[in-house]
Amino acid sequence: MKRVITTAAVFFTAALLVAGCTPGSGGDSGSSDSKTFEFWSFTGINQKIDVDAYTKGHPDITVKLTEVGSSTETAQALTAALAGGKVPDLVLIQGDDLPKFMQSPDNFVDLATLGADKVTDDYLDWVIAQSTTEDGKIIGIPTDVGGLAIAYRTDLFKAAGLPTDRDEVSELWPTWDAFMDVGKRYVQATGKPFLDNTPTSIFFQAVNQGSERYYDSDRKLSYDRNPQVKEAFDLTLKVYQSGISGKIASWTPGWTAGMSKGDFAVMSAPAWMLNAIKTNAPDSAGKWDIATIPGGSGNWGGSYLAIPKRAKNPKAAWDYIADRQSPEGQLENFLSKGNLPTTPSVYTDPRLVEKTDPFFSDAPVGKIYTESVVNIKPFYIGPDDATIGSELLNTLTSVEQGKVAPDKAWETALANVKNALRG
Repeated sequence: MKRVITTAAVFFTAALLVAGCTPGSGGDSGSSDSKTFEFWSFTGINQKIDVDAYTKGHPDITVKLTEVGSSTETAQALTAALAGGKVPDLVLIQGDDLPKFMQSPDNFVDLATLGADKVTDDYLDWVIAQSTTEDGKIIGIPTDVGGLAIAYRTDLFKAAGLPTDRDEVSELWPTWDAFMDVGKRYVQATGKPFLDNTPTSIFFQAVNQGSERYYDSDRKLSYDRNPQVKEAFDLTLKVYQSGISGKIASWTPGWTAGMSKGDFAVMSAPAWMLNAIKTNAPDSAGKWDIATIPGGSGNWGGSYLAIPKRAKNPKAAWDYIADRQSPEGQLENFLSKGNLPTTPSVYTDPRLVEKTDPFFSDAPVGKIYTESVVNIKPFYIGPDDATIGSELLNTLTSVEQGKVAPDKAWETALANVKNALRG
């Protein structure tokens, strides 16, 4: 799953860092009880469902779950803990934050020493590769991936005279240019925005569909010379200038309210986004459906479970990983929470293939999202990926807010990235 920086838990995390301690640390690192372990996770992803499922099957185990904050805030707290604070036994790390921790693998238990080397073939090779060092140490086990799709409002499409059947809608936009043309038709018919915003729903989708992103195959920074990044950036500006965007920034009050109010007809919907729509717009159940992303495939998001080296109970933490992130465990997680498995052996399981979601007009979510990741072209994610992506997206947001001229956007974005990397 993927989460951007939020302010909800900033005070909480800042207070912990100032105090020189970390969530759930108490007096000693981890817990001295071999049947108890401490687990740090993000907020907003209902990790308690997984924990409850595990402890129900293992009633002798106690999991002390702390939801630290956003994914970024959790990574910040972990960084402080690794520098000398009290570490948890288990921690969830968002995929774009993982590369920074991979630079110091000795801060973590090599999961191969606990048995991970025997299960690596269970996972998508390009996903497990991200958490494996060049000398074969396994730092994290993947929990999910964020296959791409487009969520659309069938009621608003019908009012605009557009098809509502998901297969017909998917056929409308085999390319991003075709998607933009559909948006123009919608705006012309209704006078209302087609899209929530272009930075998130266009750029963050298109840039994750290429074979290379911000680093090249030699693991050197390439964001400023990679034509795939520039094409995604220019596409975003083109869609913005077409006039189909509502210019409602993601994760703002207007955006969450707009899902219910029908302020836009479509939005990007990586697999983990479906729960956000359900949470923010519960009264819109049955009005949404899911169509194929232009281009057909891509991934945005995903997380890993890791065990810090100074964990008191690494064995208990590993037993949890081995159970919940096994193919069967990930399938159960998908059926209960919607997190897309990283274990391709379950992609043909009838329980996944036949899984539909009534909130999204009974869309076959298992089939749609697995098809979006099986043909993906993997790329290397480097230590500054999160910083680079945030600066590019922030610049495009400034364009939508009228603070940066479109013809100055790329130049501004590069300058912002370079300043951020120097900082």
